[in-house]
Amino acid sequence: MTFPRDNMIYRERHCPPEEEKLHCLIPAPKGYVTPFPWPKSRDYVPYANAPYKSLTVEKAIQNWVQYEGNVFRFPGGGTQFPQGADKYIDQLASVIPIKNGTVRTLLDTGCGVASLGAYLWNRNVIAMSFAPRDSHEAQVQFALERGVPAVIGVLGTIKVPYPSRAFDMAHCSRCLIPWGANDGKYLMEVDRVLRPGGYWILSGPPIHWKVNYKAWERPKEELQEEQRQIEEAAKMLCWEKKYEKGEIAIWQKRMDGDSCHSKQDKSQVTFCKSSDPDDVWYVSLNIQLRKKMEACVTPYPDTSSSELKNFPERLYAVPPRVSSGSVRGVSAEKYQEDSNEWKKHVKAYKRINRLLDSGRYRNIMDMNAGLGGFAAALQSPKLWVMNVVPSIAERSTLGVIYERGLIGIYHDWCEAFSTYPRSYDLIHANGLFSLYNNKCNLEDILLEMDRILRPEGAVIIRDEVDVLIKVKKIIGGMRWDTKMMDHEDGPLVPEKILVAVKQYWVAGGNSTSTQ
Repeated sequence: MTFPRDNMIYRERHCPPEEEKLHCLIPAPKGYVTPFPWPKSRDYVPYANAPYKSLTVEKAIQNWVQYEGNVFRFPGGGTQFPQGADKYIDQLASVIPIKNGTVRTLLDTGCGVASLGAYLWNRNVIAMSFAPRDSHEAQVQFALERGVPAVIGVLGTIKVPYPSRAFDMAHCSRCLIPWGANDGKYLMEVDRVLRPGGYWILSGPPIHWKVNYKAWERPKEELQEEQRQIEEAAKMLCWEKKYEKGEIAIWQKRMDGDSCHSKQDKSQVTFCKSSDPDDVWYVSLNIQLRKKMEACVTPYPDTSSSELKNFPERLYAVPPRVSSGSVRGVSAEKYQEDSNEWKKHVKAYKRINRLLDSGRYRNIMDMNAGLGGFAAALQSPKLWVMNVVPSIAERSTLGVIYERGLIGIYHDWCEAFSTYPRSYDLIHANGLFSLYNNKCNLEDILLEMDRILRPEGAVIIRDEVDVLIKVKKIIGGMRWDTKMMDHEDGPLVPEKILVAVKQYWVAGGNSTSTQ
């Protein structure tokens, strides 16, 4: 609350300086249990894991979440889909090709408890959902407890931590984002991360304002102006409105922007000057140096997204960013080699941890994802992987990961990750500690891993043996059970594998496992 309220600055990321960082383990709440396996977790969350009832009161009539004994139940409803998320998705699918794998990735802004993402999963669409921590205190925590990808985030003044042309679809259902404000800057940011041919859905105010302005208790002139601004911004971005019915409107971004932009008044359109539309992560803890959102249009790329295969073919097809040579040092041959290498690694992991593809681990994180080979080799309806590309990585590969039909985020592991405690069932770290050696304290990274790992969650760390010895020494004080293992190619390979399981313990002292 010490930060300005303008443009949601106070809800953006703000990390403490080094001297204010906490160096401690965070206990689970008393009575904590392992979440239900998917798909039961989509509908039920143990109350002890996220004991917050405010949403059940504030959204009682909107069917978001209900408190029933020792569990929360999620009926699949929402403010804009009172008949349930499935019926809502059916309506979207009458316009958008959701069934055939054309649409695979979705950005859900202001996601609430992420019921849209939860119900899209059965249709082979994976959503990156985000919402701020606000008066609806635990919405993102509920999403993760349900087994749905989500992070804490907000559209404010800073660019969202995703590459350009990442998403096939973007969605806002009463997300309370002032889309027409700031010269359409928020829509321009959606345009940056939306693929050519991608769709943007706006559900709720100001759509259908003529009928609903009284129910919304807002002046009709204000709503009319808000819709006018949105329509003007969409036109300037070369989006074509495909559908408007009731409170739902759908626009599509053109596949080729050149013909559209060439007809526009050049004084009306400002194109972004940055040569790298994927360069979004800030370079310092100083807020003044963060990558600010700009009121400018991201130019269309030289490579076309039309080259993308439908999912699941795109998982192993050579991504356009690779085939066009956009990723320095990564050829089609190297990409295929990397994919084959990770198939071999994951096969070895499944021998080490036989629970890996059993449904026991739903929320998985890859802390140094590279080209996404680990997640691709693990691909299963039982799990999802948050692919993290460190901001200091040698190559910016997150765009490749999205072109494979996977999801991920940029992050600097010298800072906290934008999630609640106990968000992930399994964490994978390949070469991470070598990457951050002498960049920040290894202890800080390990404590953050512990914070976001569930009790009895697992860790797989692959790195050089001398680095792993340092890591293992720190882990000795963290209530993890560890074992060092040889590389799958034998003991002579200097790279080793450290596997660990976080012990079950809760606030008030150690407890017996509930498994």
